[in-house]
Amino acid sequence: MEVDKHKLKEQLREQFNLESFRPGQAEIIKDALSGNDVLGILPTGSGKSLCYQLPATFPGGMTIVVSPLISLMEDQVRQLKATGFKAVAALNSFMNVPKKKRVLRELNQFKLIYLSPELLQYDEIFQRLKQISIRLFVIDEAHCISQWGHEFRPDYLRLGTVLKSLGNPAVMALSATATPEVQDDIIKSLNRPAMKKHIYPMDRDNITFTVKEVNSDKEKQNILVSLLKRYRVPTLIYFSSKRKTEETAALLTEHVPSHRIAFYHGDMDQMDRITIQQQFMNDQLDVICCTSAFGMGINKHNIRLIVHFHFPLQIESYIQEIGRAGRDGKSSVSLLLYSPADKVIPNSIIENELPGQEALYSIAGKLKQLDALPPMEELLPMLELNEIQWRFLRYQMEEHGMIRNNTIVYHQDHWKHTLSEISKFIDKRSSLKIRKLYEVTSWIQTDNCLRQKLYKGFQSTLKPPLFACCSNCGFSFTNWTPEQTKESQPVPSWELKLKNIFLPGDEYAETE
Repeated sequence: MEVDKHKLKEQLREQFNLESFRPGQAEIIKDALSGNDVLGILPTGSGKSLCYQLPATFPGGMTIVVSPLISLMEDQVRQLKATGFKAVAALNSFMNVPKKKRVLRELNQFKLIYLSPELLQYDEIFQRLKQISIRLFVIDEAHCISQWGHEFRPDYLRLGTVLKSLGNPAVMALSATATPEVQDDIIKSLNRPAMKKHIYPMDRDNITFTVKEVNSDKEKQNILVSLLKRYRVPTLIYFSSKRKTEETAALLTEHVPSHRIAFYHGDMDQMDRITIQQQFMNDQLDVICCTSAFGMGINKHNIRLIVHFHFPLQIESYIQEIGRAGRDGKSSVSLLLYSPADKVIPNSIIENELPGQEALYSIAGKLKQLDALPPMEELLPMLELNEIQWRFLRYQMEEHGMIRNNTIVYHQDHWKHTLSEISKFIDKRSSLKIRKLYEVTSWIQTDNCLRQKLYKGFQSTLKPPLFACCSNCGFSFTNWTPEQTKESQPVPSWELKLKNIFLPGDEYAETE
């Protein structure tokens, strides 16, 4: 359907109470409503979600949004319902069975459905989606499609086949950090050569960059204590080690008691993770010590400080993580701390991301003893793999005919050739990761402007910084004066809240 810009602005005002579009939003929305396939690359915090939420409010078919994070889905569903748009729901593994069945049963009543790529593999859900009219199929965090992207997810590779089975609805692929190479890979994987590109600069002119070399983790922790004593502002501290997130959160809690501090990583209980995220969003926590598992889809406008305790594996992931700061346009700072020993951690992560050749042949030896694949909870311990590793291998084996309909199809010569091809791919991806890591270390050690070097591979021009540029251009924390978060009463944990609700008369209940 063709919609003029006046009608779009009217809908923007009525549905979302906004007066104007941010750069790129209107152009992407118009193309999507016209039935075109669209690839949108917009900087982190620029309002990518509006690009599919606003079209969903127009009549004519359903919008499906494939998203990798449950917390993102739930947060956006809640925000949309608060605007008065009730025809929205999320399908994810965290839902109880009766609620999931109700949403599937009443699917035609919704205009916007969020779901994870993994759920598209469930036949019950997929068959139900085939029965409805889909106007727009949105792939959020589309860089996850690319085998060369910084957050490669095997189930995203299946989306091209999924689209074909759903009757090839119009596609909107969105990302904040996709190099030209990754953009081409997204289009190729989806088999959408006519996809219209809307690529916008990703530099954030209100963020100041600073890098500091230290001698040890202890020195890093001392710097954090000193900074947090000086600044009480919403802060994210990123780590590559789950153990170090917990250790540092405990240390900071002890030495900076005025701040409300929590840790967050992928091994935590899902309810705990969701609770911590919501408390941070609601200004009930000041500092989160976290791994990269935290942050995707977080739309908190007043994050002021992003610290990297360990440096990231790729420039792309660093840009995405620091882009969570200063979404309100106010002065914000990215601080990266590094020591000579830090390179050991990312090298280890790269080596263990996917199985090596010896492990690959060992896994194949175990699989060929099976007729059919057992449930994943039984298979993973047997193969000594994590879920991501297995999803990658399963995809490759299905593509090469080693697995069909959950059944092992063994042929010695075919398996030998295929395993060799998979091994070559793993080696190629590891080599790319090492090259990407070198780009990070080269950036860290530059004597030139950090801002210019950071964005050089993504765009040819930069906006002038609104505040201080970077530590190589003279920035010092002594000159940074952000607005401080006001003191507030400590917030009880979710466990204590439930205890006080269900056991209000318990004389031994904790009190704050």
